[in-house]
Amino acid sequence: MGAVTPLGNNAATFWNKLVAGQSGAGPITHFDAAKFKTRFACEVKGFDAEQYLERKEARKTDPVTHYAIAAVDEALKSSGLLDAEVDRNEVGVIWGSGIGGMQTFEAQMIEFGEGDGTPRFNPFFIPKTLIDTTSGWLAIRYGFRGINYTAVSACATSNTTIMDAFNYIRWGKAEAMIAGGSEAAITMGGIGGFNAMKALSTRNENPQTASRPYDAGRDGFVMGEGAGALVLESLEHAQKRGARVYAEVIGAGMSADAYHLTATHPDGLGVRLALNRALQDAGIRRDEVDYINTHATSTPDGDLNELKAIQSVFGEHVRSMNISATKSMTGHLLGAAGAVEGVACIHALLHDLVPPTINVEQLDPGVPEGFNLTPGKAVRRKVNIAMSNTFGFGGHNAIVLFKKFGGY
Repeated sequence: MGAVTPLGNNAATFWNKLVAGQSGAGPITHFDAAKFKTRFACEVKGFDAEQYLERKEARKTDPVTHYAIAAVDEALKSSGLLDAEVDRNEVGVIWGSGIGGMQTFEAQMIEFGEGDGTPRFNPFFIPKTLIDTTSGWLAIRYGFRGINYTAVSACATSNTTIMDAFNYIRWGKAEAMIAGGSEAAITMGGIGGFNAMKALSTRNENPQTASRPYDAGRDGFVMGEGAGALVLESLEHAQKRGARVYAEVIGAGMSADAYHLTATHPDGLGVRLALNRALQDAGIRRDEVDYINTHATSTPDGDLNELKAIQSVFGEHVRSMNISATKSMTGHLLGAAGAVEGVACIHALLHDLVPPTINVEQLDPGVPEGFNLTPGKAVRRKVNIAMSNTFGFGGHNAIVLFKKFGGY
């Protein structure tokens, strides 16, 4: 696994800051946000694309690809896959992004608009902008000639890529797959557009407390950026080459709300369907789930609608498991959220430690009774099975289940 996040540019740093309850939010530095309603975000910090790419190659690619390459580099190093005698015809890449090369698109269009109308576009404008470019770059970089494409399902994107990679491996169509997502949408258009929808928090006076899932005073999500990457592999293939296995993917579920373009169903009907499908696919009982990393973005309706769905599926078991919303620290990484939160779930399994939900100062009275939202501090407990929930604009729901490797 690998990660580039607002909390750190590798998986270990990300995890350590996550369990410490640190926020990655701060004033926007990517552009002058003085006139914007929201002037803060969860930016990636101290990142240098030229640590991973030659300068010429870095200039040919958008930050959405830079973050992906850094996360995948880390994931491949931790997997040892490149050091083994692997048939690269049997290794594929399924990558995702909700928006793609937005920084490039925005900069080029502004430059054109401020000119005299003469089209002087960068020759790499189109390949830097296309959402599918990153999966292509990753295949070229490592010589992986297996299944290769890009998934786009808004904020459910990278869970979709994990689910697809999982399926191709168990169908015998690949021995190993690189899956994940990246996002680099902290731009004038990204912030301004979500502001126009009234989707973002405007707590400019104290950004680190702005992402506050389940809190009565929450007023919208905080934009994040970065990437998360997982190397998925058939158990036989991994054991044959002596790989260290961090966790198992045991099941996944997907559904559509079929309700509203940007709002979740008020009774969580689509989410409930995806939860049940994930449990059925994994062949486990609901009372075997120990931890859920919820989608919870800190929006007034979305947070509660998800809890309603969880309660309807898990019943009294909600009192026995932990839930946390790590977006309270990372912000919302959009298409990269599921992969980054997958890394968090895997660490929870490895360390028997549940990261907290921070900034819950006054619990929303609409939160159903009995939920343990892990407020404020990380909690040590046995974590054998962890669930990662992601939902996207358009009503896309994608849920992945991870299990501690080697049984209980």
